[in-house]
Amino acid sequence: MKAILVSAPGGPENLTFGNYPDPSPAPYEIVVKVAATALNRADTLQRQGKYPPPAGASPVLGLEMSGEVVAKGNKVTKWQAGNRVFGLLSGGGYAEYAVIHEDMAMPIPENLSYAEATAIPEVFLTAYQAIFWLGKLKKNETILIHAGASGVGTAAIQLAKQLDAKIIVTASAKKHAICTELGAALAIDYQKDDFKEKVLEFTANRGVNLIIDFIGGPYLEKNINCLQTDAALIILATLGGGKAEHIHMRKWLMKRLNIMGSTLRSRSLEYQIALTEAFSTFALPLFQHQTLKPIIDSILSWKDVRKAHRYMENNGNTGKIILMVD
Repeated sequence: MKAILVSAPGGPENLTFGNYPDPSPAPYEIVVKVAATALNRADTLQRQGKYPPPAGASPVLGLEMSGEVVAKGNKVTKWQAGNRVFGLLSGGGYAEYAVIHEDMAMPIPENLSYAEATAIPEVFLTAYQAIFWLGKLKKNETILIHAGASGVGTAAIQLAKQLDAKIIVTASAKKHAICTELGAALAIDYQKDDFKEKVLEFTANRGVNLIIDFIGGPYLEKNINCLQTDAALIILATLGGGKAEHIHMRKWLMKRLNIMGSTLRSRSLEYQIALTEAFSTFALPLFQHQTLKPIIDSILSWKDVRKAHRYMENNGNTGKIILMVD
């Protein structure tokens, strides 16, 4: 089959088309003819040699896909050839065919296209895990979402809205409109304003119940100052750097803060299946009724993968960048 391969660790110019062995399904796996895949930051890091795939995962990039079932393992009971499915992968999405465990695949709602379905798995499962499983946000509480216009950010806004949460986001000024349209009560321009001051002003100095952060070290002290007692900080990436200085741990202790880091790709298959099933039950009816919606920045041919990677690395996108496998 054709696949997008990394000729050597480096820039987007090292992404090339080549031949790769057709996937063969294990007993509980299905083979999907990929219609679309999508970009994630993990793809750009893996391309640079900074994020190796987990043991046993395909070395081909691509953490999500949608398409049509074309074959199945001998113990698969949930799917038949011709079924439209989408789901999260540990790798292998940038290819004509991909394999996925039958319990990780989800049925595509009838009202969604392949491109729209592909925009869901990585960002919505990550946001669902952070808000519901890890952060345990409750109805009417307050949440701060950094990088609010990113893929995970736009998903997190929509999911928090289902809890009638008061939603604060940080984003560049040109991306505020999409955040407020989706449900943010306050959008802060991180390039111009001190988000700590704006958050405390908005909350009358009470702070927030949950923060979802992708920046890491440079934001840690301000994040701690923005949290209420017994609040939580979920760190999903360290795009700004992995080191933090001058942290006053007494405030951390006195506020009884729950600060945790989380990744999804390295979780066990059992954990990912349980998360997928919980998310499917909660969210698929909401996508069917358009209460939730995938946010797509652009749809490109997979032949334009280099252009897509450069675009993401320049922080040009609001929402997902989709690659159609044509």
